[in-house]
Amino acid sequence: MKKMYLVLFSALAMTTAKAQNKYNLLVGTYTNTCKSNGIYVYEFDSNSGDFKLKNSSENVVSPSYLSVSANNKFIYAVNENGLQSAVSAFAYDSPTGKLKLINTNASLGADPCHLINDDKNVIVANYSGGNIAVFKKNADGSITEGQQLIQHEGKGPNEARQEKAHVHMVVFSPDKKFVLANDLGTDKVFIYKYNPGASHEILTLKSTVDVKSGSGPRHLTFSKDGKYVYLLQELDGTLTTFSYDKSGSLKLLKETNIIPKDFKGANSSAAIKISPDGKFLYVSDRGDVNSITVYTILKDGSITKVEQVSTQGKGPRDFAIDPSGNFLLVGHQYTNEIVIFKRDKTTGKLTGTGKKIELCSPVGLVFTKI
Repeated sequence: MKKMYLVLFSALAMTTAKAQNKYNLLVGTYTNTCKSNGIYVYEFDSNSGDFKLKNSSENVVSPSYLSVSANNKFIYAVNENGLQSAVSAFAYDSPTGKLKLINTNASLGADPCHLINDDKNVIVANYSGGNIAVFKKNADGSITEGQQLIQHEGKGPNEARQEKAHVHMVVFSPDKKFVLANDLGTDKVFIYKYNPGASHEILTLKSTVDVKSGSGPRHLTFSKDGKYVYLLQELDGTLTTFSYDKSGSLKLLKETNIIPKDFKGANSSAAIKISPDGKFLYVSDRGDVNSITVYTILKDGSITKVEQVSTQGKGPRDFAIDPSGNFLLVGHQYTNEIVIFKRDKTTGKLTGTGKKIELCSPVGLVFTKI
């Protein structure tokens, strides 16, 4: 009997370990450049790097960026479609990967490009609209019509790209007391006090931080301990390090640049992510560069370059590190593929696996539990 229990326990342990190695990879795409159903769900094995398609949405217009609810039951997507842009809520069954559209509302600004959510609100960055829209969440996961709209004003020195405000990202502070918004058009980071339970005044402006003129702030990420913020600027490849305190204040510490010194050609910096253990920082650049740069994060928040590698495709608009930290997956908007890299947890370095997911215009990558 003892032996039987031992066998059953071993089998259960193996099954649990196997389950913990599997995650869902959600991919948002553009649907106006090639054939795409919208959102795709893949099962990803963090031991082997293998993958298989589980499900996809149907007839969803350009759900480029995605945000998953904390309980893993709902997905929120921007529908990037010019003046007809919208925000959609989906029911999400992680074991099967099935998605069911709950409802859609106008985004209140053209070309939404990023969004976040918590248990009360969905907050959207409208790029061409130059504004932030806030939607309340209902108990069934659906979203209300927009309850707050904050319009940014201003421009920058780059006449082609900074002719007006362009909100590119919204992100919660680690304690959820603030929302930070990067505005590519005005070269500013806006810091808003967050009042989640409010009906309409959900975000109130606390302060703004000016960054390098003409740099075009795009995406940022917090260090794992919440003491530092790393901001990637799209137009000139600047990577800025700030200290951050719990009062919602940013202090500039250092600026560096991710573009090779001898490089000649177009650049277009894109995504920035930190490894699950908080030890390494990764940034991507598109244009003619098509690279990912790896940095070590030191205890004082400063960064040291480890390497810069080709992403093996064109247009690395987004990438994601699986929760185990074993692999980094790069979505290429222009060559229609997700390239899978093995990641060395000790050095942070990336090695090509030769594996890739063929997919129309991948834009946003998110891992979830199954």
